[in-house]
Amino acid sequence: MHILLTGGTGLMGRSLCRHWSAQGHRLTVWSRSPEQVPGLCGSAVRGIGRLEELDGETLDAVINLAGAPIAERPWTRRRKAVLWSSRITLTEQLVGWLQTRLQRPRVLISGSAVGWYGDGGERELREDMGPVGTDFASQLCGAWEDSARRAEELGIRVVLLRSGLVLAPDGGFLQRLRPVFRLGLGGPLGNGRQWMPWVHIADQVALIDFLLHREDAQGPYNACAPQPVRNGEFARALGQVLHRPARLSAPAFALRLGLGELAGLLLGSQRAVPARLSDAGFAFRFTDLNAALADLLGDHRLKDAA
Repeated sequence: MHILLTGGTGLMGRSLCRHWSAQGHRLTVWSRSPEQVPGLCGSAVRGIGRLEELDGETLDAVINLAGAPIAERPWTRRRKAVLWSSRITLTEQLVGWLQTRLQRPRVLISGSAVGWYGDGGERELREDMGPVGTDFASQLCGAWEDSARRAEELGIRVVLLRSGLVLAPDGGFLQRLRPVFRLGLGGPLGNGRQWMPWVHIADQVALIDFLLHREDAQGPYNACAPQPVRNGEFARALGQVLHRPARLSAPAFALRLGLGELAGLLLGSQRAVPARLSDAGFAFRFTDLNAALADLLGDHRLKDAA
């Protein structure tokens, strides 16, 4: 297959490039720095700076994962504009380009997040539910999904990935938390009762590949392990695998004071479960958080990184 990726130089994109390159697929990454793509994604992966460079070429699938990191800094007005443009504006440009093509891909798999639901409290969040919140993250994900769904009008199968926290040893959420926890300064956020959907990066790669090849897969899928955990449980499990205490909680008022509206993303609760993936027969390799963290950050990996 010829697969076009946006966000291909990010954590998830690089992992997908390695996986699909090993399977013999032809990969192209649309990037602001196309010259860096082979070094980041693999020597066989092609980088392009303009979509028009693919005009006249057959394209089988598009994987749309581009988006500025949502929790990297407080949501000022300028930061919100960056988050919006990097997701919605880019997806609108992508679908607009697909509309001009005579030959179109069979499938578009487009990123989203469990933040689409908003703060769900104790409710179990399945794909057949509507959003329960109107916060910025929910609005952002909603507009992102709406932009991608417009490709359905072009006869393209559209899959929407409502991802939880992707756990990986060399980037993302764990990379930011690990130094704090290794110093013994980690702990729950707020009261630690909020639900945190998570997924091991190996399962995230596998489920995207599964949805790519399953012709009847379309619409939203919760891309998270079957057993979400509470924030306090996550903190304890991470402390255990790093052999450090994890008792220093970050008070909710301090998070709101320092992070503003972004704090709602950290303190909100999403008890999301992968109902549609389970119904489709996808089997997760990692369903237990402790086993996932041990695989990603166990003693053997820590020694390798030292």
